[in-house]
Amino acid sequence: IFVSKSGLAWSILSAMWRRAPQAAASVAVQQESAAMRVMTLSLARVLQGQRVRVVAAGGVRCQSSAAAAGSTNLKELFMATDQFAGRHLGPSPKDVDEMCKLLGVKDLNELISQTIPAAVRREALVELPDGTIGEAGALALAKSILQKNIIAKNFIGMGYHGSHVPGVVLRNLTENPGWYTAYTPYQPEISQGRLESLINFQTLVCELTGMEVANSSLLDEGSAAAEAMAMIARTVNSKTKNQFFVSDRVHPQSIDLMKLRAKYFGMELIVGDHKSTDFKSMDKLCGALVQYPDTDGLLFDYSGLADALHGNGAHLVVSADPLALVAAKPPSEFGADVVVGSMQRFGVPMWFGGPAAAYMATSKKQVRRMPGRIIGESLDRLGNPAYRLALQTREQHIRLDKATSNVCTAQVLLANMAAMYAVYHKTDGLKTIARKVHGLAQLFAKELGQLGVTVASTDNFFDTVTFSTAPLAPAALVEQLQGKNLNLRVIDGKMVSASFDETHLQDDIMTLIAVLKSVGVGGGAATNAANIVVDGHLPAAFARTSPFLQQKIFNSIHSETEMMRYMVSLQLKDLSLDKSMISLGSCTMKLNSVSSLLPCSWPEVTNMHPFAPHSQTAGYREMLESLEKYLISCTGFDACSLQPTSGASGEYAGLLVIRQYLASIGQAHRNVCIIPRSAHGTNPATAVMCGMQIKWIDDAGGMDVEEFRQLCEANKDNLAALMVTYPSTRAFFEDNIQEICQIVHDCGGQVYMDGANMNAQLGLTSPGMIGADVCHLNLHKTFSIPHGGGGPGLGPICVKKHLAPHLPNHCVVSPSSGGDLPAVSAAPWGQAGIAIIPWMFCTMLGNKGVTDSARYAILNANYMKARLAPHFPVVATNANNRCSHEFIMDFSDVRRETGIVEEDIAKRLQDYGFHAPTMSWPVPHSLMVEPTESEDKNELDRFCEAMISIKEEIRKIKDGTWPADNNPLKNAPHTQSEVCGSEWTYPYSREEAAFPAPWTLKRGKHWPTTARIDNALGDRKLKLRLEE
Repeated sequence: IFVSKSGLAWSILSAMWRRAPQAAASVAVQQESAAMRVMTLSLARVLQGQRVRVVAAGGVRCQSSAAAAGSTNLKELFMATDQFAGRHLGPSPKDVDEMCKLLGVKDLNELISQTIPAAVRREALVELPDGTIGEAGALALAKSILQKNIIAKNFIGMGYHGSHVPGVVLRNLTENPGWYTAYTPYQPEISQGRLESLINFQTLVCELTGMEVANSSLLDEGSAAAEAMAMIARTVNSKTKNQFFVSDRVHPQSIDLMKLRAKYFGMELIVGDHKSTDFKSMDKLCGALVQYPDTDGLLFDYSGLADALHGNGAHLVVSADPLALVAAKPPSEFGADVVVGSMQRFGVPMWFGGPAAAYMATSKKQVRRMPGRIIGESLDRLGNPAYRLALQTREQHIRLDKATSNVCTAQVLLANMAAMYAVYHKTDGLKTIARKVHGLAQLFAKELGQLGVTVASTDNFFDTVTFSTAPLAPAALVEQLQGKNLNLRVIDGKMVSASFDETHLQDDIMTLIAVLKSVGVGGGAATNAANIVVDGHLPAAFARTSPFLQQKIFNSIHSETEMMRYMVSLQLKDLSLDKSMISLGSCTMKLNSVSSLLPCSWPEVTNMHPFAPHSQTAGYREMLESLEKYLISCTGFDACSLQPTSGASGEYAGLLVIRQYLASIGQAHRNVCIIPRSAHGTNPATAVMCGMQIKWIDDAGGMDVEEFRQLCEANKDNLAALMVTYPSTRAFFEDNIQEICQIVHDCGGQVYMDGANMNAQLGLTSPGMIGADVCHLNLHKTFSIPHGGGGPGLGPICVKKHLAPHLPNHCVVSPSSGGDLPAVSAAPWGQAGIAIIPWMFCTMLGNKGVTDSARYAILNANYMKARLAPHFPVVATNANNRCSHEFIMDFSDVRRETGIVEEDIAKRLQDYGFHAPTMSWPVPHSLMVEPTESEDKNELDRFCEAMISIKEEIRKIKDGTWPADNNPLKNAPHTQSEVCGSEWTYPYSREEAAFPAPWTLKRGKHWPTTARIDNALGDRKLKLRLEE
């Protein structure tokens, strides 16, 4: 290996040797300076004992002994100076000593020994890099891997398109921690910015589709279509109407997802030609799905199909391209009941398949059955309009196994990008883009016609042209073009398609035509396509004539200055990690480092089509497979699939893998799933989706092993799985977890571990050690992907060896981990574009840093618990009075004695500048606090002081100093306009209301922009979109 004096090359080389220390090689160093001679000695020191010969240019051999390097440890001397672990972990060494002293332990090791049962405690380090590479070195290594990708010209389409992210949106939203570090807006008073943007998104979707209501995004187009099928089944009598039709002209990845969902939903899925099917005779049909434009790029008027379906009491679902809807007749005008699709081409990169915001739009009568999150408008305590999450009683933590869906998240960051794309371009700008894209397709079709090539249609297409490849075979032609970095799509044995987007230029058309001509396509007389008029207009039969996006927000911002100010004005309304800690239990709001996020904006990451050929995606696949190995080591399992796009999606995939395995050994009848009462609400919702029968077990005081054994024995003939969270959602490590898992195995079942609390396990124990068979991981929690205000996420599953053959595959591109289970997500590697974040997290922290993440998370939680336990009852710890990485405070006594409820405390924390912990779950009338490893002692103390101060405020209510119905807690939060108003009628001062702690002045006050919002009013009078 030859090494120049480049620091970049040096970093890459050092990283290479760390990844392959057993290699034997010679390293030739070009000694052009004294500094390089020192670096040569340093390299010798680094590689000492690794059978490496370090040779200077000119053949002078450098000694690798300590004597040659002198008495100085050159490895330490020249170690990267930007080590990541110290930046990621909040407490300093001095903090750790002080915190351990308060806890009565000599060091972190003693604390961990008191927290995690010895039987499941891990001794060996996880198999990760050593963590000494530094941030710059990790970025250099990532770049060296991802540069192996070939950024081709993509004309594949299939729901993924090139898109220009406006620079002002990229800088001020996508890459802005004020947006990407926020959590789901459960506390709307400090979330009005992103809630307003999501209302813009819902309005945008409604306007494009012509439907009455839309949700605030779903995971991807294929799963959105499956959710639409499930919603329709809930609408009709699915016992008598148990068939669903899918057009064979729907994108193949969507059909694949629909088949899998229907299998366990009890729905017979019929795939066929919508043009020749007699829908009037199909009285068991509950609905049908069509694509608009279809997967070949053709537009159809589905009015007749809609009429036939409606005549039988069935529903029409349309999967629609949103850019096409700018120019084409909206689905509402031909009778659609539900419209789904992906907003990816509205200013969101392809990212090798995701993330992007899918959407669902429907009629008002379906709104309470619609999956996903919905933003609505209500009034606050002062009578001012304010946004909030509407209809939260539909969600899993309340409805459990009767929830509308297991979808518990959205793609908020991506939905906001899409909404801002529309705000930035305005209505006229969107029309211009749509006209350009259609014009490019017209020009290509016309040029093909002049080349003598037959096209599928000369008029009813938008952005995709399907054409004959005669006399060449389609597959051979596409392979030839791939060699020239031009990616097209094979349709069948005769036809190929090319899809166009806003990133394409006229020159791209001419290049593509020239190449087609050079390889022998066409050559005969001109066809009808040669007569196409290139004007960017659709034919009258399909052209949109109805007005849309007339709201002010989509027509008022003209300059980048105003666009910047609009986004900043929204950002300032929200409380994110850039302002203070967010201690939401079971949510793990840790640092999202800039170095981890930087590669997400690299062209090698953003501009890759998920169905690009393997020859162009070597870098992505190397990085993804490397990440899979990291996760396998962390979990103690044998195989991994990165395909699931969220935690709930991971649950779905994991349970399906179990079902697939059981079927493979002749045990397909097993369908009982045991779930503890404390489980996340998505667990029962997912089990129902997988066709399972739920058996509950109470675990309020920890799992009773004998009761659990009896339950398993009673169901041993049909037991399929136990879904268990470890450490428990009640915030401690159960001692008997291995025995519990063995009982399940003895009764023929498999153990699914919910990975929500994996942040307490990293390097200290593992799902494999406790006896689980499969788990999902929340990479948007444990492995530092930002929550984005409510998405995106990444929920891969890891499995034991016997389950590996049953991991999800994909019908278009097969991932290396793929087994015999069909796809659970639209893209082969799910949301691959953000997978580089956990890869960077693992690479920069290394084996010790990742383990320290769990150690410090446990330390921080136990420290806060110790400080707050004298003031509030703490629920459920282990025998050593230790919690895991979070703890639960019970306010039942406060509620009974004063009338102050947990919501009052949550809202009062906003006045102190904090987001509330998780409220009322898993214990009623509680707050669950998870500080994560990234918060330092000062921030932990600040939160504790806020809670102690609130305890004193509660005392004043209890002793009558403040009225029970008129006090700072019942009236919280207090807005700036209220505090600065001319009238003040409360029995406490303005200072007590708005500045209850000294840091609210010293650090700067974060003002809630609305007073407490009326949730009940918002659900009674639904207002889910902008009208003006």
